[in-house]
Amino acid sequence: MTSGLDGPVTDAELAARLRREPQLFTAVYDRYVRDIHRYVAGRLDTQVADDIAAETFLVAFGQRDRFDPERGSLRPWLFGIATNLVARHRRKEARHYRALARTAADLPADGHENRVLSAVAAQRLQPQLARALTLLTQGERDVLLLVALSQLSHEEVAEALDITYSTVASRLSRARKKLKTAIDREEING
Repeated sequence: MTSGLDGPVTDAELAARLRREPQLFTAVYDRYVRDIHRYVAGRLDTQVADDIAAETFLVAFGQRDRFDPERGSLRPWLFGIATNLVARHRRKEARHYRALARTAADLPADGHENRVLSAVAAQRLQPQLARALTLLTQGERDVLLLVALSQLSHEEVAEALDITYSTVASRLSRARKKLKTAIDREEING
């Protein structure tokens, strides 16, 4: 809830009022900027996350009149916009994970990439996990990282990516199987 002029404002009320009271968008920003930034920073680096988080809210503000509260809440809508913006960086993201896989052992323990990978897997699996992430399709990687980094529910991921719940479940299942197979293969060959 956010305090408005006339008391606390829920997401649904906020969304309904945004068309006629655009100044309320600052409440949307204040409510979700940390979550969006954390998600994007987990996908890319912190400097890019600053830009993409800001762009997410710029796009959302520009599209606020097209937001349909009947389709879902503001949070998944914003994560969907952020995911689409991250998708523009697909080649850079894939190169980033390949480079990370080559250099993960040399990263400082408190570095950004190390913190992200530590949240997803045990320290010893970092190089294997980084290599395995490059094997996922963009859709699988989007679903996996929305669940793992942003802790969105399957329903919220479906809303964010504008896909069905069953598509979320199947992509997450395929991503987990691919990651396990790739990591198991490396442990056998390693």
